[in-house]
Amino acid sequence: QVQLVESGGGLVQPGGSLRLSCAASGFTFNRYLMSWYRQVQGSKRELVATITSGGSGKTYADSVKGRFTISRDNAKNTAYLQMNSLKPEDTAVYYCQASTWDYWGQGTQVTVSA
Repeated sequence: QVQLVESGGGLVQPGGSLRLSCAASGFTFNRYLMSWYRQVQGSKRELVATITSGGSGKTYADSVKGRFTISRDNAKNTAYLQMNSLKPEDTAVYYCQASTWDYWGQGTQVTVSA
């Protein structure tokens, strides 16, 4: 079955950086689009970034453009989210998604605070 395991979150000061990882299994990773979402408790899940199966196409939410970079390593079945110039409003639990499937991992908490 589809499994997604997010990692790499933590506490960071404003202006800092984090790199999130999403280890995927249970499907042919290199055939599917991957996305990162984030969710603040009590709010809807928000799409942050998407990358096509081959990695050449990337889209970003306006709120993270120029600061976040999505990438993938199809040999390792892993997607990444490099987050730079972090702001307190980036604080959330971050999740990855394969294709448009309703499978979610446990997420990884990112907290941006001084």
